[in-house]
Amino acid sequence: MGHKIQSVKGMNDLLPVEQKDFKLTAAYWQAFDNAVQAWTRRFGYAQIRTPIVEQTGLFVRSIGEETDVVGKEMYTFSDSNDTLSLSLRPEGTASCLRAVVEHSLLHAAPQKLWYMGPMFRRERPQKGRYRQFHQVGIEALGFAEPDIDAEIIAMCADLWRELGIAEHLTLEINSLGNREERAAHRTALVAYLTQHEDKLDEDSKRRLHTNPLRVLDSKNPDLQAICNAAPRLTDYLGEESRRHYDTVKSLLDGLGIRYTENPRLVRGLDYYNQTVFEWTTDKLGAQATVCGGGRYDGLIEELGGKPAASIGFAMGIERLLLLVRDYGSLHADNAPDVFVMQQGEGSTLAAMQYAAALRQAGFNVAQFLGSTKLKNQFKRADDSGAKFALIIAESELENRQVTLKDLRGGKGQVTVPAAELITQLTQWSA
Repeated sequence: MGHKIQSVKGMNDLLPVEQKDFKLTAAYWQAFDNAVQAWTRRFGYAQIRTPIVEQTGLFVRSIGEETDVVGKEMYTFSDSNDTLSLSLRPEGTASCLRAVVEHSLLHAAPQKLWYMGPMFRRERPQKGRYRQFHQVGIEALGFAEPDIDAEIIAMCADLWRELGIAEHLTLEINSLGNREERAAHRTALVAYLTQHEDKLDEDSKRRLHTNPLRVLDSKNPDLQAICNAAPRLTDYLGEESRRHYDTVKSLLDGLGIRYTENPRLVRGLDYYNQTVFEWTTDKLGAQATVCGGGRYDGLIEELGGKPAASIGFAMGIERLLLLVRDYGSLHADNAPDVFVMQQGEGSTLAAMQYAAALRQAGFNVAQFLGSTKLKNQFKRADDSGAKFALIIAESELENRQVTLKDLRGGKGQVTVPAAELITQLTQWSA
């Protein structure tokens, strides 16, 4: 027997049944996929799909060379002739915008796009954080006014209500202003943090001169007092940025969406400006952020396109589904409507023909294949979760009849002419 090869740590198989250390099933995932499809249609977003491998330069330019994502976490390798550096995508916005610029999607009209798929970061795996993880992302491109900011936040709130987890999520918002305002704040922030440099941890010291805003996002409890007293970016906002932020808050108030202003909310990527937001929970331990996003008005121009206002968000599917599984409501049912079983000579072909006819009539059908006692087949039918069992035996074949049994309700068992099979099942299913 050969050596058993296991999956890469932090990259999970999605199985029909729960695993010991990964409780999400394929059926549960599919139910979420269906909910997302309907949700994005309600808000008028069109799907876009991009490759999982991109040129490394795309992420260096968009996310920022000094970020932890680019500096520490990306899976990067050379192509076959070593002339091009490639990376597995660590997030979806850069890939989406690369496609928009490459294919000139904004020339005709603004775009509302969504995507879903795997992302990759070389992190220490823990509950809700994996090396291959999945995201749903929303990108609204070409909309400059603050109403789109409010709409996409309301879009999140709509999904939380549908999934039954609204009460377990808190919205935090902030404004990062424009480039000039961030630069003025950065100068003040660096000067302030330098005064306290001897008290900073090594990670914060590294960020002090590369990405000082991220110091404010530190989870180190020893730094909280320093971070709380740091200069606030909102104090550096000009009239236009402040008006934009105030309008967003006013719209959220009008929509009845509660929020908390968090002046330390900066997000982890360099491309954000103006409105930023996160939806957090206290139900998943250290992994508190379920969804986050904001404006990135300069990113399309940075990637070679014409300047265009842009905003979006992404949610981690694994983290979100852990929350839904424990506290929300998502109906995950891949059980067949009918389980077809057979017994006796000539029954296999007849069972397959009946199963085909039922599928054409719109029923989901599983069929027992092989030969064993009807008692064992009934156990398989019960284990499958099927609502009804269809029994094909020699006596039924001779009389052109079939036997139906209600496995979940109180309708019992009946034998009917074969020609009435679909009519009988339709009545039972009503």
